[in-house]
Amino acid sequence: MPVIAWSKGLSVLSIDSEAPEELEPSVGPIPKEDPEYHPYHHPAAGWGAAKSVTQFLVRERELVDGPRAIMRMNHENTGFDCPGCAWPDDTKGLKLDICENGIKHVTWEMTRKRVERDFFAAHTVTELFEWSDFKLEDQGRLTEPMVYNPDTDHYVPISWKDAFELVGSTLRGLENPNQASYYTSGRLGNEATFLYQLMARELGTNNLPDCSNMCHEASGRAMTASLGTGKGTVDLKDWESADALFIMGVNAASNAPRMLTALAEAYHRGAQIVHINPLVEAAATRTIVPHDFMDMALFKTTKTSTLNLQVRIGGDLALLRGMAKAVIEESKLDPKALDKEFIDRHTTGFDSYRQLCESTPWEELERQSGVSRDDILKAARVYCDADRSIISWCLGLTQHEHGVDTVREIINLLLLRGNLGREGAGPSPVRGHSNVQGNRTCGIDHRPDDAFLDRLAEYCKIDPPREHGLDTIGTIQAMRRGDVKVFVGMGGNFALAAPDSPITYEALRNCDLTVQVSTKLNRSHLVHGRRALILPCLGRTEKDHQRKGIQSTSVEDSMSMVHMSVGMKRPASPHLLSEPAIVAGMARAALPASLTPWEWYIEDYDRIRDTMSQALDGFEDFNRRVRLPLGFRLKQPARELVFLTPSGGAEFSDAALPDVVPAPGTLALGTMRSHDQWNTTIYSDNDRYRGIKNLRELVFMNEDDMRERGISEFDPVDITSTARDGSHRYLNGYLAIPYDIPRGCAAGYMPEMNVLCALVDYSTQSDQPIMKHVKVTIEAAA
Repeated sequence: MPVIAWSKGLSVLSIDSEAPEELEPSVGPIPKEDPEYHPYHHPAAGWGAAKSVTQFLVRERELVDGPRAIMRMNHENTGFDCPGCAWPDDTKGLKLDICENGIKHVTWEMTRKRVERDFFAAHTVTELFEWSDFKLEDQGRLTEPMVYNPDTDHYVPISWKDAFELVGSTLRGLENPNQASYYTSGRLGNEATFLYQLMARELGTNNLPDCSNMCHEASGRAMTASLGTGKGTVDLKDWESADALFIMGVNAASNAPRMLTALAEAYHRGAQIVHINPLVEAAATRTIVPHDFMDMALFKTTKTSTLNLQVRIGGDLALLRGMAKAVIEESKLDPKALDKEFIDRHTTGFDSYRQLCESTPWEELERQSGVSRDDILKAARVYCDADRSIISWCLGLTQHEHGVDTVREIINLLLLRGNLGREGAGPSPVRGHSNVQGNRTCGIDHRPDDAFLDRLAEYCKIDPPREHGLDTIGTIQAMRRGDVKVFVGMGGNFALAAPDSPITYEALRNCDLTVQVSTKLNRSHLVHGRRALILPCLGRTEKDHQRKGIQSTSVEDSMSMVHMSVGMKRPASPHLLSEPAIVAGMARAALPASLTPWEWYIEDYDRIRDTMSQALDGFEDFNRRVRLPLGFRLKQPARELVFLTPSGGAEFSDAALPDVVPAPGTLALGTMRSHDQWNTTIYSDNDRYRGIKNLRELVFMNEDDMRERGISEFDPVDITSTARDGSHRYLNGYLAIPYDIPRGCAAGYMPEMNVLCALVDYSTQSDQPIMKHVKVTIEAAA
C-alpha cells in the first residue's frame, strides 16, 4: 500500500514499504526559539494589531514607504487596491480602510531586498530547495527573467525576448493545445486576466485552472444551481442594515480583517451576530477597531458576536437544516415565520424540502452537527426574530465533500423567510483573495458557458474551444500522466498551495516547461519542469509605465464592486514587466499570425477595457463607470429576483444529510492559516490570535481526545491520514496543543498539512480538494 510521510522540520518521505526514504524538505520556517502557547483572551485588532504592524515595518525597514502606502491603499480610484483579501472598500469615505494583514502584505511586496543574478549564481536549485519557504520569500523581489540551466543546476539570466520565444516555441510545438495548462491566483488584475484567457482560448484550450478550484468552487456551483448566479447578492450597504448576521466557517480577524468594522458597527446598532465555527476565533469575541481613535485611546472594546456555536467539522449542513426545521415548526404556531408569498411567487421545490426537514429527527441533527437542539433553536430564534438576515461563509464550508449541498442549504434557509432581493438580506460568500472573483468574471473558467464564448468569438474574432478544460486537480493528474507538458502560473505558489504535495511536485517535474510569473522567490520556482522560466512582474503597489503613460488596472471585490487600482511606487527593478505585458509577450510569441492587437493593447489599458466592455456581460461603458467613485457594481439578476435557473425560480434543494461523525479512533482534521500568514506566504512562526509563538508544526486537539490517547501539551505526535483509495500519508513529530475544539476534531496549518490531503480526496460535487475534512488518526510519537 502506498504511503507518504512528512517529518517535522526535516523531510518529506514517500515510500511504498515500511522503510521511509528521504525525499523532500519541510515547507515552514524552523523555529529558532522554544515554542510557546498561551490562550488568547484579548480583543481582535486594537493595540495588538498596531504593535504587530509597527514591529513588521521596523523589521522590513519600511518606516517611510510603509506609512505612505497605508495612506494610499483602498482609496477610491487614486490609490492601489490591497493585494490581500477581497473585502469591499468602505462606502463612507474612510481614510484608513486598512488592516494588519493588508499592511503586512503590502510591506512584504515593497521590501528593499532584491534577488538578483548574483544570488542565483551563488546558489543551486538543489541548495535552495532545502531552504524554508519563509527564507525563500524573505530574500526579496525578483529583478529580471531567469531560465533554468540543467547542466549547472542554476537559474541564469535570459532576455525577455528569448524568454517569450522559449514559451512561444514550446507552445507551438505541442501536438495539441490541451497539452498546456494556464493557472492563475487571485491577485491578477482584470485586464491581465482577460488577456490571459484570450491567449489560452485563441491557442485552443479551456485548461484554465485557478485558485477558486481549491477555495470557493462549491459556492459558485451551489448558488448557480439555486439562484442562477455564482456570486453573492449583497453589498456592504446591506451589511450595514441587516438585523442579523450569521458568520460561518471563517476566521475573519485573519482572513478578512476589515469585516471587524462591519461586525462592530452591527453590534452597536443592536444587530444579532451569530458565529458558527469549530473554533471560537478572536473575531467572534470582541474587537477594538484601530481607526476608531477614541476607542483605541480608551481601550474600549466592542463585542463582535451575540452567539457562538461550535459545530463539528463538516456538521454545518445539519445545523442549517436544524434551523430550517425549527423555522418550519415555528410556522405552525406563527404563519409569519415563513414568507409564504415569497416562496409561492419566487421559488420551486418547497414542499419536498419541507417534508425533508420535518422527517429528519432532531437526534440525528444533533449528532451530525455536534450542537445541541437547544443551541440550534437559539440560532433559529435569532433568524426568526430578524426581519433582514445575511448569511456569510468561507472555506470552512466549501472544502468538504458535501460543500455544494451545504451552500445550497444556506440558500434554502434564506428562501424560507424571503431573505433575498431586498436591503440587508441575502447570501454573502467571503472570497479570500483580492480579485479572485474578478478572475472568474473575466474568463478564468475551465467550464465556460456558450454565451460567454459566443461573445468572445464575436468581439475578439477568435474561434474559442467549446469542450471543458482541466481544473486544478485535473491539471495535476494530467501533468503526472504526461498529458499536460506545459504549465504556466500567473502569480501564486502552486506547488505549495495544491494538495498532496509530493504528488504535485512529481507532476510539475514531469512537465517539459514550467513558467512562473512572480514577484518573489518561492517553492514553485524550485519544483519545476525539465525547462523552467521565472518571469518577474510588477507588484500592485508599483507604477505601471506604458507608452501612453502610467496605467491603472481594475479589480472586483467579493461583493461584485469593480474599481480602479493605481500603483504609487517606483518598480523594484527597471527590468520588470506588468502582468498584461507579460501575457501579451507570451501570446505574440505563441501566436505569431494572431490578429489580436497584443502590443496595441499594452500601450493603453483603456483599449483592453473597451474590448472587455463588448465581450463581457455587465462591463458595458467600462472605462467611464470604473472611474466613478467606488467604481460600479456588476448586475446580479438574483438580487432583482430574476433567477436564471431551469425553472425560472429560486430552487430549493433536498440533499440527503451526510454522515460526518468520525469513526471510532479517527478525527476530522481541517487545515487553516495562522494569523501571521497570507495564503502560502508566512511572515513568522507566530499565531497571535491562537496564542502560539515560534511554532507551525503543530496540531490543535480537544483535551479529552488528547487524554484518551495519552497525549499531553507539546507532546510530539504522529498524524496518519487515510485517503479514499486506501493509501496513507503521515506527518511525524508534530506538537499537540490542547484547544477549545469539538471532540473528534483537529486542526493545523496549511501549507504544511497539505500533504495529508490526497489528490484523490476531492469533492465529487465541486472537484475541490477536501482540505477541511481530512480523516486522520493521531498517536503519541513512537
